[in-house]
Amino acid sequence: METVTKLQKRRPRKPSRIHASEARTAYICLIPAFLGLIFLTYLPLAGVLGISLTNWTGLKSPEFIGLDNYIKLFTTDPYIKDSILATLYFAGLSVAGSMVYSLFIAMLLNRKIPARSFFRAVFYVPYVLPATAIYVGWSWLYEGNFGFFNYLLSELGLNKILFIADSSYVVPSLSLISVWLAGNLIVIFLAGLQNVPVVYHEAAEMDGANGWKRFLHITLPCMTPIIFYNLLMSLIANLQIVTPALALTNGGPGNSSRFLTYLMYDQAFVNYKLGYACATTLIIFAILAVFTTVLFKTSGRWIFNEGGDDK
Repeated sequence: METVTKLQKRRPRKPSRIHASEARTAYICLIPAFLGLIFLTYLPLAGVLGISLTNWTGLKSPEFIGLDNYIKLFTTDPYIKDSILATLYFAGLSVAGSMVYSLFIAMLLNRKIPARSFFRAVFYVPYVLPATAIYVGWSWLYEGNFGFFNYLLSELGLNKILFIADSSYVVPSLSLISVWLAGNLIVIFLAGLQNVPVVYHEAAEMDGANGWKRFLHITLPCMTPIIFYNLLMSLIANLQIVTPALALTNGGPGNSSRFLTYLMYDQAFVNYKLGYACATTLIIFAILAVFTTVLFKTSGRWIFNEGGDDK
């Protein structure tokens, strides 16, 4: 009898009809998402991989050439090295600047100040404006002779700067625009700040902690999941940047702003080297994959979970 009882206990329970019905409904609701992933993500990605293995100019039938596009890309292409460096340089400045700027602005907008809703809208509006119009507008501020920034420099008795016509300044200048456009990060940080438990701050304040210590030991740890998300989204967006090169610099001066996405655009839509452009696209994908993998692998060391350790 004891053995039979033990066997009965070990037998897995059959799911009830309610659970089976819920599971079936869930699978049905997931069908559109799966179809979207297959037809809008995985199949196009497989198509890009296939085209990258061909010599296809768009006017002739594609000719299979194996890995020749990749070999040429890293051995004879005069732009690939400069493009990778320019992309990483721009992404590094833009991600770091936008994270600090957006968190700082979000903390200011989280305080009880007059016309707080108005200022929240003001800082968010640049994000929803047409990107090309934004960059063209900033080009007037950067203008070498009569631009606003050079006017300020001349009033201060300093030399004028060719912000987007000098290879030393063009990437930082474009990165500054990208930081200014980080209204979406401000909104997300603001939502996260409003969910930081007030009791933590009250307890720390009663213990004599000043504002900096409360920020460092309470606000910042509680915000680490939001910081991770914004960091990931900002990294992905800035590694794929192309608008400033198309709108302002055309990859110049020299190759200093010839980002990888601009190089891909130039190969595909100017030179009609579709196979070569797809190979460049997969290089961008590989760089994104490396950075996102590193970010996910290291996130467990610095993300704070309020519920405790999940291990």
